[in-house]
Amino acid sequence: MTTTSEKLLNIENLVLHFKTSGGSVQAVDGVDFELGTNRAVVILGESGCGKTSLSKALLRLLPRNVDKYSGKVFLQNQDVMLLNDEEYRQNVRWVGISLVPQAAMNALNPVLKVGDQVAEPAMIHLGLSKAEAYGLVYKMFQHVGVPADFVARYPFELSGGMRQRVALAMALVTSPSLIVLDEPTSALDLLTQANIMNVLKRIKHELGTSFILITHDIATSSELADEVAIMYAGQIVENGDAKDFFPAPLHPYSQMLMASVPRLRSDSDPMFITGQPPSLMNPPAGCRFAARCPFRFEKCSQEPPVFQKGNRKVKCWLYQ
Repeated sequence: MTTTSEKLLNIENLVLHFKTSGGSVQAVDGVDFELGTNRAVVILGESGCGKTSLSKALLRLLPRNVDKYSGKVFLQNQDVMLLNDEEYRQNVRWVGISLVPQAAMNALNPVLKVGDQVAEPAMIHLGLSKAEAYGLVYKMFQHVGVPADFVARYPFELSGGMRQRVALAMALVTSPSLIVLDEPTSALDLLTQANIMNVLKRIKHELGTSFILITHDIATSSELADEVAIMYAGQIVENGDAKDFFPAPLHPYSQMLMASVPRLRSDSDPMFITGQPPSLMNPPAGCRFAARCPFRFEKCSQEPPVFQKGNRKVKCWLYQ
């Protein structure tokens, strides 16, 4: 795990709840984890577990129906939660943390050339002239594998893989220390997914950028991961080094999640996780996975588990 001197990001008790007509949805509920410099953490979990809401909480891209938003987010030892919205927009978003959204076609303006769109953050946040910003655009396009003459093209003229690379270049152009990738390969074919992951690995090596990769694609994410965080019902339930996690996950949910992945060199069929995730409007008092867990015992339903300290962090009473 990271030491204090290496720590880039430290999240403590991050909460993001949304108001709805039925009550308050606890989309992110007490999330804690940390990330070092030049590291990649992969956040895995089922659909609806709060992964995308976590990315919105980190980047403060909040909808109007926020009910509760609190916690501490230390980026390079500064608690950015203490900044007002304008200070955050000027000094953190796109400068310290940037985002590669889930659907690149929707993120790019269809009536503007992609070169102008990638140059814009550099002009706004770095105060560069258009010519200087375009110098950075060509450099970033080279890093992500986009031909230089594509700067004059529109998004509809690019393939899905190229649009995703352009979105990545836009996130990189201001040289942020951390990039959040929200399902960056979900709409791409397998070959393009592999190419995008190779681009990310090369950028991590060449530029020293740290990544938070939010996905449900376990097989693809393992290529990039230094660390793994498993999210369930708005909480992180396991967190540790990828080299320890993938061979032997600890939390029962993590074990069942890994068993659901088809394997080329195995005759066993993939497992499925029985039952349904709990309602995030009214989560259970104890462990949120207890109703679906084959190892549950009385304490699991009565008391919410806390992280058991050690080389591996797991929120489960089995490891008390």
